[in-house]
Amino acid sequence: MSRKDIRVVELFAGVGGFRLGLEGWKGKSPSSGYTKPYKTPFKVIWSNQYEPSTKIQHASKVYEERFGSDNHVNEDIFPYPIEKIPDHDMLVGGFPCQDYSVARTLNQAEGLAGKKGVLWWAIERILRQKKSRKPEFVFLENVDRLLKSPAKQRGRDFAVMLASLSDLGYAVEWRVINAADYGMPQRRRRVFILAYRRNSKIWKELTKTKDLTNWIERDGIFASSFPVKEVSNTIKTKFEINGTLDSISNRFPMDLHEDNHEVTTSESSPFENSGVMVGRNVYTLRTEPDFHGKRTTLGEVIYRNGSFDIDSSFFLSEENLDVWKYLKGAKKNNPRKSKSGFIYHYNEGPMSFPDPLDRPSRTIITGEGGATPSRFKHVVEVNGSLRRLVPEELERLNMFPPGHTKVEGISDVKRAFFMGNALVVGVVEMVGRELAKRTE
Repeated sequence: MSRKDIRVVELFAGVGGFRLGLEGWKGKSPSSGYTKPYKTPFKVIWSNQYEPSTKIQHASKVYEERFGSDNHVNEDIFPYPIEKIPDHDMLVGGFPCQDYSVARTLNQAEGLAGKKGVLWWAIERILRQKKSRKPEFVFLENVDRLLKSPAKQRGRDFAVMLASLSDLGYAVEWRVINAADYGMPQRRRRVFILAYRRNSKIWKELTKTKDLTNWIERDGIFASSFPVKEVSNTIKTKFEINGTLDSISNRFPMDLHEDNHEVTTSESSPFENSGVMVGRNVYTLRTEPDFHGKRTTLGEVIYRNGSFDIDSSFFLSEENLDVWKYLKGAKKNNPRKSKSGFIYHYNEGPMSFPDPLDRPSRTIITGEGGATPSRFKHVVEVNGSLRRLVPEELERLNMFPPGHTKVEGISDVKRAFFMGNALVVGVVEMVGRELAKRTE
């Protein structure tokens, strides 16, 4: 394949985090704050963003405003005709984490079309129906609890995904990455997944690796982009995912076999924060970041000394200050009763108030916007005043260009919601750089 362009299809595009990480913005790189040139082979040729639960498609509106409406589709992806999706070299997406159970998706797909629970199967459907023109790479992002969901079958959802990708002819590596561990401004932990099509250059490198722990720790795309060290006394686990997708969905992890012994526990997930899968054989171990560069702090991201015009609504009022302090403080609530009748106490520890400026920010959540006091919203003290973060600061914490979501008709609350759903663009950029280098 010529590396003049790597043609990308972006699913569940949101406001374009994957696209920014792979293409940059106006020829500039995210890691430089969009000040330095970014030479990249990636080119998004088709994109899709559709939110089934809302009438007004706000995220799609922002995406089209920033990247144009050509080759962008604001329709339900699940029933969308595969022949209308152009052939591509790389499929990317940050798909919602819901329920990947085969019984509730493949067998009832028509009835659940458009619902978030079947969006993994929308990806699987594209890969399956592309047949001889499957993309060479699949690059996905999700919340890290994907590795251990659902609670009653720890790791089942991820096992179904891995088995699906293997059956479609892909080898896979994954890594849980906290962006702040590698110098980025936000403590945001997500699992990133890379799949390589059979007989592709990286697939051959991976499958020829004699000790796959070397790929996880040193030689893989993630290890090269985000160096790690092995946790002392870590357990290296090797097992095979057996059975049909339906049986995995129903029984996992009961069908696992490790060193010729059946694994029957379901109390914890067998998947660690790093791993690879080749031919349904899984190698997984726990790693820790090994980073020695500059770390970006919240204080470096926020606006100070009149450098940005901040509306008065973002400043905390005196009458609400006690409410903010109470919500941020430690609490020991009255006993509660679970559905099963179990009595328990729900306690909360204190949160920093205001947020410290000398370290990366906490994770942005979707409820970050709005003036109502909240335990989880960021509050900073600047020039002696307490205030919430403005949308441009939230964008900078995710390494978006400031003002990226400032579009007519989009409220500040909705802009904050976008950033609560977004990924840290710098992570995608670093992986993209390594992929481009390894496929020249």
